[in-house]
Amino acid sequence: MAMSMRRTLVALHRVTFNRLKNADTSLDVQHPGPLFLQVRTKKRYFIPPVVGLKGKRTEDPEAKAKAAGIVFRQQYFERPINVACTAGVFDPYIPPEGDARLSTLSKEGLKQRTEQIRQSATSQLAIRKIKEHDSQFSTKAFAEQAQEIFTEAHNALTQFNKEKLHSLVTERCYPEMTRGNRYKTIHWKFVESLEVPRVVHARCPDMVTKGNLYGQVTVRMHSKQTLSIYDRFGRLLLGSEEQPKDVLEYLVIERHLINPYGRWRLHAKIVPSWAPAKDPVVKTVCIPGPELKPWQEFDTLNYEVPKPAAVQWYK
Repeated sequence: MAMSMRRTLVALHRVTFNRLKNADTSLDVQHPGPLFLQVRTKKRYFIPPVVGLKGKRTEDPEAKAKAAGIVFRQQYFERPINVACTAGVFDPYIPPEGDARLSTLSKEGLKQRTEQIRQSATSQLAIRKIKEHDSQFSTKAFAEQAQEIFTEAHNALTQFNKEKLHSLVTERCYPEMTRGNRYKTIHWKFVESLEVPRVVHARCPDMVTKGNLYGQVTVRMHSKQTLSIYDRFGRLLLGSEEQPKDVLEYLVIERHLINPYGRWRLHAKIVPSWAPAKDPVVKTVCIPGPELKPWQEFDTLNYEVPKPAAVQWYK
């Protein structure tokens, strides 16, 4: 009897459990969450994100490459250098003493001419190298082109046109032309050419590496020019606008030959040792007058200019 009662109770429990199970699946009944939650063991603070970190990788690529067995290439942080011109004049031309004064018919003039012909062998080799990179190069046409570069550069200097001046002179020649001209007014004019300009010297040096060629051509130019320089108060410091002077100059024109966009620019001037000294610059100074009281008047006729005391200068 007892065994039969137990069997009936177990059967009833199974029936009720199956009914409840079918009812939950049909009605989609969700059971409540667990009664016990995890206790927070430490206090958490809000850390704002770093500004500008979005989109950037925080991983170390070098460490990742080493872990994968890849050799990470070493990075060199070097600035590129563009050597657009040479630092000076390579094998400068030495002008003969008395040039533009001695006639070729005289004995000394013939000696100078024969010496120039002997030294022209190296120049011919350099001109041949220049023609390999510049097929349109010609000594006759280049002398006239050098004279045009010279006049345009000095006109740009008087107008303070920096952009044009940079395109006509090299980086070595630019500070030499513009040094000390900030508060001055320059008036320069090319009057005429006394002799036809000609090429007297040519060299083709290489710098830094072999094959990095620079062409340097020296042009002799004898012309008439006028030059006058005024200070910031309009006072004449040097020269005159009305009296032209005969000027004999040896211009060094340079070009970076292996650069396809290179152009001929004024690089330097050769000043011979026998050249006459330049005219001194007349500087104007302000001599202070006497200290007058409010009721006194300055009398220019009876005022004597004080003479400065003698000072011994040491070089």
